[in-house]
Amino acid sequence: MRWLAGTLSVVANDARLELRTRVALSGLGLFVAASLILVRIAVQGAPTVPVAAALLWIVVVFAAAVGLGRAFVAEEERGTSLLLQLHLRPSQVFAGKLAFNVALMTAVVALAAGGFRILVPVPLGAPGVWAAALALGAVGIAGTTTLLSALVARARAAGPLLPVLAFPLLVPLLYPAVALTELASGSAAGVWDAAAEDLTLMASYAGLLISASFLLFDYVWRD
Repeated sequence: MRWLAGTLSVVANDARLELRTRVALSGLGLFVAASLILVRIAVQGAPTVPVAAALLWIVVVFAAAVGLGRAFVAEEERGTSLLLQLHLRPSQVFAGKLAFNVALMTAVVALAAGGFRILVPVPLGAPGVWAAALALGAVGIAGTTTLLSALVARARAAGPLLPVLAFPLLVPLLYPAVALTELASGSAAGVWDAAAEDLTLMASYAGLLISASFLLFDYVWRD
C-alpha cells in the first residue's frame, strides 16, 4: 500500500501541475491540430488507406516527442528531482511518471485519431482492431519516452535528443501499428484472425519496452 501511495502521489502531482500550467496539453493540442490541418490541405481528395495510416502515426509519434519529453525535464527545472530521490523509490517514480504519460498519450492518440476521422476520412470496417492498435501504440510510446525523458533530463540535453533516441526503439512498434490501421480499414470479416499476429507483436514489444525501462530506470535515475 505504501508503494502504491507513493506512485499515486507522483501521478497526482504531475496531473495537478499540468492542470495548473497546461504546458503539455496546450503544446500537444496545438501540434496535433496544426498537423491535421496541414495534412488536410496537402492531401487533396480521399487519400489511399496506406498513406492515411502512415500519416496518422507520424502525427502521433512527433506529438509524443513534443509533449512527453518534459516528464523529468520539469523536475530538473524546478529542482524537485532530489526530493523525489530522497522520499520515493525509483520504481515508484517510474510507475507514477509512466501512468501519467500513458494517460497523456492516450488523450493525444484519441485527439489525433478523432481528427483524422473528421478531416481525412477513410473506410473503417473494423473499429475494434483500429482502437486496439491505437491503445497499444499509446502504451508502447509512453513506456519508451518515460525512460528516455529521464535520460535526457539527467544529461541536461532537452530538445531534439528525445526523438533521435526514441525513433529506433519505436520502429518495431510502429510497423505493426501501421499495418493494423490499414487492416482495420478493410472488411470486418475475419479481421481479428488476420490481426492477431500484429496485435500480439505490439503487446509483446510494448511489454518488453516497459520491462526494460523499469529495470534500467534505477541506473538512469540515480546516476
